[in-house]
Amino acid sequence: METKLVIAGFGGQGIIMAGHILANAGMLEKKKVTLVPSYGPEMRGGTANCTVILKDDEIYSPVVDHPDIMIAMNQPSLERFEGQVSPNGWIFYNSSLCTPKSRKKNLRYHGIPASGMAGKLGNIRVANLLILGALLKQTSLVRVETVRDKVLPTLFTGKKKALLEINRKALKEGMEYQE
Repeated sequence: METKLVIAGFGGQGIIMAGHILANAGMLEKKKVTLVPSYGPEMRGGTANCTVILKDDEIYSPVVDHPDIMIAMNQPSLERFEGQVSPNGWIFYNSSLCTPKSRKKNLRYHGIPASGMAGKLGNIRVANLLILGALLKQTSLVRVETVRDKVLPTLFTGKKKALLEINRKALKEGMEYQE
């Protein structure tokens, strides 16, 4: 099975980090993986996106023209990539910062007020983990245990170790969120 994703938003929203989390979890689960980041020179505040492919066998091209899943953290990203999502695909969007103008009948939309929820948790920068939690619950793309227990501890070490628990909490709350 092959799943292609695009994750998009402003720099500083953890777009590339979310891609790394999914790619690392996929590798730990013995999937073939590609990750292609793209961001402007200004990074924080500029646009950022990345594509991820997870597949059970060889990946012959890292190009993602029509993702099966899109994560949109802001309105410009939602508008830019929504039309590219494959029929019957998923759109996970940060409903604190964006709203689909019209929902296409052949797509599944899942809004989560990630920025608002992250603010209530005390760190706006965990909005990406809230969205990933919702995605993992709905799609079972990778196991949440892999992300929570194996990937996050490798990403939050040293000075960042204090952020591990809030990221785990955000992942959990994203999984528990009901639209």
